[in-house]
Amino acid sequence: MQISTNKVVSLKYKLSNAQNNEQIEETNETNPLVFLFGVGAMIPDFENNLSGKSVGDTFDFQIAAQDAYGVHDAQNLAMIPSNIFHDENGNFDHVMFQVGAIIPMSDSEGNHLRGKILEITDENVKMDFNHPLAGTDLHFTGEILDIREATADEIDHGHVHGEHGHHH
Repeated sequence: MQISTNKVVSLKYKLSNAQNNEQIEETNETNPLVFLFGVGAMIPDFENNLSGKSVGDTFDFQIAAQDAYGVHDAQNLAMIPSNIFHDENGNFDHVMFQVGAIIPMSDSEGNHLRGKILEITDENVKMDFNHPLAGTDLHFTGEILDIREATADEIDHGHVHGEHGHHH
């Protein structure tokens, strides 16, 4: 069986930064990546590089930043008044809000965002809302472990059910 639309794919991989070879993430046989192929859940170039592969096939490919999580965009940096981070007593929580912390936030339309604190002053907190891998060229190596037909429920829901997938 080959990887194609509506197949459940199980694979192990190593992801590293293509520019400096720094490892970002790794999965293995006991904790594989399992996903429904062709439903838009993965980076398009990731799927394009896996399409047509079979169990046991290996892969080694790179995806440029602009085709992965995008380039770093200065418009995704924001200065937020520090008083919105104050507790009920009007004090800034220096334990929770530190430079480098990733903070869940929401915008004016209620969309959930995650921002990284870059700088803190008495007046403002500078945050970066770019994806953590924005600006990073990705290098994937790995092996296809399993391919199976997706169930009708998985296709309807757009994701994998059961072992290593989503449970309802």
